[in-house]
Amino acid sequence: MTSTPQGPSLDLDLFSDEALTDPFPLYQLIRDTAPAVYLPRYDAWALGRYADVRAALADWESFSSAQGIGLNDLANAATRGMIIATDPPEHDKLRNVLAARLSPKAIRQLKEDIERRADELVEPLVQGREFDAVNDLARAFPISIVLDLIGLPQDGRDKVLGWADAAFSASGPPGARTDAAFPLLQDQLAYLSGIRPEELTPGSMGRAIYDAAAEGKIAQESCVPLMSAYVTAGLDTTINAISNAVWYFARNPEQWDLLRRDPSLIPSAFNEVLRMEAPVQFFCRVATRDVDIDGVPLPAGSRLMMLYASANRDERKWDDPTRFDVTRNPMDQLAFGYGMHGCAGQGLARLEGHSILAALARRVERFEVGEPVRRLNQLIRGLDALPVVVHPAAA
Repeated sequence: MTSTPQGPSLDLDLFSDEALTDPFPLYQLIRDTAPAVYLPRYDAWALGRYADVRAALADWESFSSAQGIGLNDLANAATRGMIIATDPPEHDKLRNVLAARLSPKAIRQLKEDIERRADELVEPLVQGREFDAVNDLARAFPISIVLDLIGLPQDGRDKVLGWADAAFSASGPPGARTDAAFPLLQDQLAYLSGIRPEELTPGSMGRAIYDAAAEGKIAQESCVPLMSAYVTAGLDTTINAISNAVWYFARNPEQWDLLRRDPSLIPSAFNEVLRMEAPVQFFCRVATRDVDIDGVPLPAGSRLMMLYASANRDERKWDDPTRFDVTRNPMDQLAFGYGMHGCAGQGLARLEGHSILAALARRVERFEVGEPVRRLNQLIRGLDALPVVVHPAAA
């Protein structure tokens, strides 16, 4: 933008250590100030209220993803062509490549295998009584499932989590964290570029992407960005949701008792964990025309931060939004986004999360947690470690 925008403005640093550790007071300030608040540090507008974020996400023609979903030019250029940074018709072509494999019917076919894997992981952890809910549980579970579905070779899998973490953080504002993350994002793209289609497991999602290019459904140069999108997005949401679930249930044992007595609450509980702790804090959009955000005029070309995590705690939408309540069932929470860019893999993420919670509910009466270690990432909010002692349920 070439001139200072007129309107409500706050000089906030959303990316300091303090803010990344606990962003919610700043989100509250943004929500209380105006429907849209200009943040001069980032030359971007912040949308923090639920209704405004949801409405903007539903209107891709006015709020485009094609100019990048981050806060720096390098990352926006590097992610050009990724499904999350495209608009129709290109977006639809890319999404349709794997639509059938991520459909409810396809996910149901995975249910038995994923539930078995959850039981096989949880059983020895509970028997051992002590484990790290992040490294031993939350990270261990989805990484093998997602990378098997994509069909990646075994060589290089040990680096995928670090690459995925960096891919998100690289989209923050210019600064030291972005500078540190960007080379890892490039490493991920180089790794995926070096994989030959025949090295991907036959019948896998990865092979389907290259098959679609060979059939002319998508451009050949779209294969690596599309692979990167599913590798990155397929891990962090589930990892953070599972570890956050253990953390919240340890601090709210009465909610764990409710879930154990009534396992049909598991989908509602998973939604509530996502509402309380949205793994992705924000993505950006760019206004393609002059727009009005609930009375605040924004000129065409404005970059807007869609604050999912703020919207999910908006008191205009949720009663007592800071209270963790497994009976709330916030099906319309925005942790998976909304509209055209709603997370394509959310069905798989839900199945994984539900399976882990069910496996734990059958075996664990109570969680005790030590001091959590927060992972400071510019887009993702999650834990790096969470020591847990479990009290097994009576046989």
